[in-house]
Amino acid sequence: MKTKAPYYILCYVACAIITLTALASCSVSYKFNASNIDYTKTKTIQIADFPIRSSYVWGQMGPIFNNELKDKYANHTKLSQVRRNGDLKIEGEITQYQLRNKAPTSEGISAMAELSMTVNVRFTNNANHSEDFEKQFTATRSYDSKQSLNSVQPDLVTEMCKDICDQIFNATVENW
Repeated sequence: MKTKAPYYILCYVACAIITLTALASCSVSYKFNASNIDYTKTKTIQIADFPIRSSYVWGQMGPIFNNELKDKYANHTKLSQVRRNGDLKIEGEITQYQLRNKAPTSEGISAMAELSMTVNVRFTNNANHSEDFEKQFTATRSYDSKQSLNSVQPDLVTEMCKDICDQIFNATVENW
């Protein structure tokens, strides 16, 4: 004697088959690439060391910035860094490093200080010169003026360098 499967079991099986078929025929593609680089046309990048042209200088700022910029492209692209004739070229200078007092108290003493850094960048895309630009990028950080600049400067400069390098990266290879 044969028994028939209850109707609801057949419905579940049919729904499962339809769902699996629909999922198998659809595909969603995400591209988690850190940049919009066409690696068939662009294989190398030339990043010049940025000299400090600011009147106010902290000596460690140049190496921190230059290393951060080169590391950013090394870690987030497949581009080979070259010393000359790069498909992409980034050069410029650190043009401003400034300390300002802000948020004065009723006694006329500043409660906060602000450190800022500006970098001028010249970008050349030898595969597509319509993307070339010269632009300034700035980052600022505030700190309690009760702290000495010497105690906070290394961390603040490192943060500003990372911020500016992110801005440069986004403007050059992210096309933001």
